[in-house]
Amino acid sequence: MANFYTDNDDIRFLFRHYQLTTLADIMEGDYSDGQTFDWAPQNADEAVDNYDRILEVVGQISGDFIDPRAEQIDLLGNTLNDDGTVTYSQGMQENIDVLTEAQLMGFTLPHRFGGLNCPNLIYTMNNEVVSRADASLMNLYGLQGIAETINAFASEEIKQEYLRGFAEGGDTGAMVLTEPDAGSDLQAIKLRAHQDENGQWILNGVKRFITNGCGEVLLVLARSEPERSGGLGLSLFVCRRSEAVKIRRLENKLGIKGSPTCEMIFKDMPCKLVGERQRGLVTYVMALMNGARVGIAAQSLGIAEAAYRIARDYAASRKQFGTAIEQFPAVRDMLIEMKLDIEVARSITYETCWWVDHNQGLLNKLASSDDLDKASKKELKQASRKYKRMADMMTPISKYYGSEMCNRVCYDSIQVLGGSGYMKDYPVERHARDARITTIYEGTSQLQIIAAVRGVCSTAVNYLQDKEAFAYPAEVQDLVDKLIAGREQLQEAIAFIKEKPGTEYMDLHGRKLVDAAILLMAGHLLLQQSVAAPAREDDFTRKPSSAGSSDNGEGLDTYRAYQARKGIIARRYISNNAAKVTMLCEQIRSDDRSSITQYDVIVGPVPEA
Repeated sequence: MANFYTDNDDIRFLFRHYQLTTLADIMEGDYSDGQTFDWAPQNADEAVDNYDRILEVVGQISGDFIDPRAEQIDLLGNTLNDDGTVTYSQGMQENIDVLTEAQLMGFTLPHRFGGLNCPNLIYTMNNEVVSRADASLMNLYGLQGIAETINAFASEEIKQEYLRGFAEGGDTGAMVLTEPDAGSDLQAIKLRAHQDENGQWILNGVKRFITNGCGEVLLVLARSEPERSGGLGLSLFVCRRSEAVKIRRLENKLGIKGSPTCEMIFKDMPCKLVGERQRGLVTYVMALMNGARVGIAAQSLGIAEAAYRIARDYAASRKQFGTAIEQFPAVRDMLIEMKLDIEVARSITYETCWWVDHNQGLLNKLASSDDLDKASKKELKQASRKYKRMADMMTPISKYYGSEMCNRVCYDSIQVLGGSGYMKDYPVERHARDARITTIYEGTSQLQIIAAVRGVCSTAVNYLQDKEAFAYPAEVQDLVDKLIAGREQLQEAIAFIKEKPGTEYMDLHGRKLVDAAILLMAGHLLLQQSVAAPAREDDFTRKPSSAGSSDNGEGLDTYRAYQARKGIIARRYISNNAAKVTMLCEQIRSDDRSSITQYDVIVGPVPEA
């Protein structure tokens, strides 16, 4: 029996590394729901134990049920019916059904709607585990951010109408944003929303590249103010699928074929306004897309983990010239870099979730701060701004790094398998096809850099200085010194960029700046993981759960042994990348503008067809 949670030592380690009781307090408040709902925890320790058991169930379903169906789902895809509806492949529907039976469809929704009320960090671990089994399933199951958006911004009436269906598993959803002429540029959306004589909102127009556009609940970005161009003319609407919306075509895609990507026609479709008019893009969709970007980072981790494991197994068993190919230094180096790349991306993604969860907790406190005095409110607002800045910077970084990492790992996994990797005999070719979209949808890597670079310029140095203040032991001080030197170089590069007028030079060298910041952030994260005590040492003395994953008294030794391994990783990573940070910062300070000033000379004329 396979369990994709309990067999992943790194996820299990990070589960114990983070202070999850703090996140439980954020999510549960005074734990009063435990008196009303029998599945709600009574205290923080019980909440964390619940998270562990939920992930065990997800891991078991992913390993035993979802993974064996992935190949057939990829081969069969989905069916567009004559009436404009879509039928999932049999295996995909079976996956959704089993997750529904396990009560895993309302992962982040409050208990009052039948949800599990899990923090974003646990949800991200969940999405990674599911994506390792089948990345296309994550595009249906992992769209629970739609329900989160409804819960965050819609009226109580809309919440009551829609959210229980998500939690009970009867509904899946779709983010209906992009159009034929409005991909990443959502301000150019044309789909029209107007009110009839009775005040009912009606949708008319076309949407394209909509993941799971055949879902039951549709969150639609539409132009409610026809006289206003740009983002302030857009509002967000929710509707339930009916005959007034038809799927005109299913895209014939390279990968994630189990997830239908739809072109949709809305014809006099009744809908309801979510929140306030004109805030659809600026407030609501930005929040929705930030959640989706972390989701793609988790999806990327799952795909990469699956591809790496195939390569690792193959390298250990495939013999050439009388020896297993993993004995060759070039192959060993590839596998080490793949493993490191995954763990760095996981550390960055989980760190992002930590900030996102804390930011949400502070927003919740602010929303209910009527009883606080003026000074306390001011302090709360200042803290909230800090966490928001960090969440805003880390979210595009996690999506950018995770998706690029995923493509690198899948590419190298094929290389390790050689000719076999290029054939369909091994699933690594499917993982490579699935991986390719991760750097494109929910904002390309280039757009993620644009979103991240301003945060790096304003926030990264303070973040790194906070990390430097950690009580590192003397035996790793040489590594800390390397990170401090790198931070100083990054500071100089940022200062150089800020001296330039406008944002052209910042955008030109944004990738180098973001890459340098990531190398330093990841260095601190790995180093802290190698020395920090586990968040709850009593984890290692509890009795094993029914699923058998909780540690016995010997587990603390296992944890510390894994920490020693993290120390080896941190030393290799920081030492090997110190020179890379220097190189990137020197390139930024070179004042090279040839991409702008000599573009036509370098690329030449547009080739004739």
